[in-house]
Amino acid sequence: MRNRLPKTSHHIAICEANFIRLSNLLINFIHDKYEFEAIVSDTESQYISFLVLERTKHTLSIEAKQNNKIAPLSIFTLRINVFIDARMAEVSSYQSEKPLPFFYKKSAIQSKDEKNQQNRFLTEWLESIFISGMAPKSIIEKILNE
Repeated sequence: MRNRLPKTSHHIAICEANFIRLSNLLINFIHDKYEFEAIVSDTESQYISFLVLERTKHTLSIEAKQNNKIAPLSIFTLRINVFIDARMAEVSSYQSEKPLPFFYKKSAIQSKDEKNQQNRFLTEWLESIFISGMAPKSIIEKILNE
């Protein structure tokens, strides 16, 4: 049991940080759909969308997608469970591939720390969104039309 405590506290810290990032990006989850666009280069842009699939008093289920028409390898889909009362956000699936629960024997396809990797990926992806300075699609269209 003692060996699991640092992993658990690290996982909780990642989920709490993901909640804060998502909450800031999605304006405290007021709307059901969010769309962003980032200009990566002169010829390339990424489209990012967040769709609230299910909303209850204490939880949200969100589908996050990234599309890039020029680089198809950077296209992905995440399902995220947001626990509002616990202030945590955890990846439930990546590309429709769910990590196996702890009581199942791990398959050769999934790594031992699949769940941790998916949550770290969410952390890094959200950080890249803040660093690259993405804006809502409507604001970018308004700037381009002026």
